[in-house]
Amino acid sequence: MTNPPKRLLLFTAKLGYQTRSFEDAAHKLGVQLVYVTDRCHQLEDPWGDQAIPVHFETPEVAAYTAMEALRGQDVSGILALGDRPTAAAAYAARGLGVRYNHPAAVEACRSKLRMKEVFRDAGLSVPWFRNLPIDPAPEPVLLGISYPCVLKPLSLSASQGVVRANNREEFLAAAARVRRLLNSPEILATREANLDQMLIEGYVPGREVAVEGLLTDGALNILAIFDKPDPLEGPYFEETIYVTPSRLPESVQNAIEKCARGAARALGLLHGPIHAEFRINDDGVWPLEVAPRPIGGLCARALRFLLDAPSDPIGLEELLVRHALELPGWNSPRERIASGVMMIPVPKSGILEGVFGEDAARSIPGITELSITARLHDAIAAWPEGSSYLGFLFARESAPEKVALALREAHQKLSFTITPGLRVEHPATRRMTNQGN
Repeated sequence: MTNPPKRLLLFTAKLGYQTRSFEDAAHKLGVQLVYVTDRCHQLEDPWGDQAIPVHFETPEVAAYTAMEALRGQDVSGILALGDRPTAAAAYAARGLGVRYNHPAAVEACRSKLRMKEVFRDAGLSVPWFRNLPIDPAPEPVLLGISYPCVLKPLSLSASQGVVRANNREEFLAAAARVRRLLNSPEILATREANLDQMLIEGYVPGREVAVEGLLTDGALNILAIFDKPDPLEGPYFEETIYVTPSRLPESVQNAIEKCARGAARALGLLHGPIHAEFRINDDGVWPLEVAPRPIGGLCARALRFLLDAPSDPIGLEELLVRHALELPGWNSPRERIASGVMMIPVPKSGILEGVFGEDAARSIPGITELSITARLHDAIAAWPEGSSYLGFLFARESAPEKVALALREAHQKLSFTITPGLRVEHPATRRMTNQGN
């Protein structure tokens, strides 16, 4: 008698490229993948994926709905993609007795304010910060605001709504822009918490890196440190290039790893993937954010791991499935070759009418893949209102600097026709399907 396949719950706000990678990994491993997605429960399985419909703005209710749908069935592991589903996944894991993060730890990661408080109380390096209502407009002189500073929504991700201000005039303009974004129908429809608040913090200069990690009972294994070769100095903070391995000195990388472990420990994160952002300057390592989920969009394709033969590496999604289900190979090392991804930036808001130069971009030595994820004739939004990219470029080379060069050369081959859209009050309108990090 054969054992039944292990069952993995995948909490995800939408279905797309990354979920297909999880499907492929589950099929390869003989795992039953069950989706828990944010959709209307009155629709009768419109995508034919047998997903459990929930609403992630009420995570405890979403978790209960998933548990009721699975009553009497064994669940061996839980994963969440994107920021919104993580709290529901945590509540479901607690109810099902599956190893994951505690809901309180995940909830702390969902609020930029609470995260800063946790980092400060743990003795980690954080700038000054305070939260303010978006209405009425704050007067920085009366609040003792110093410059440069950064304004950001408390809950949005992918640097959406994040603006640097260097003086009072820029502060007031940025505050008005954040307020318009948070009052837009698209953002209000998400029912995110604290949409009436924003965080103000001191700007931290320096280089920025991202860390991909995997927690096992509180022990953090660093999967990759990504350099971000492009300066992220504002006024907006749209990310572009990620390259690994890092070219930073070993002592600096050790300090980043130490800070990542300290930040995860302070938040109380225990089990599963994390994606974290840090700044490095002469004063040390500054944790910006830690998210209890893997890198977003298609960016995971920049990471491959050597399970057995070097000629047949596995992707991050398979590694995470193996980890969640305690299958052999979850601690496989990353391949040694340098790799990277460019999240293709949105040059201006409008209607995407044409994409040109794709074949020329793919022909650049070192480029392994180009995927345009934005759909023609759809509205797109540039940062800070935007949060979705035009697509993704991937490269592999013998050295990190060659990866970055290949990505830049390929991007130069691409051109986009973007026409002005209808005049709308809130330029956040868009229907693109993939976010970045």
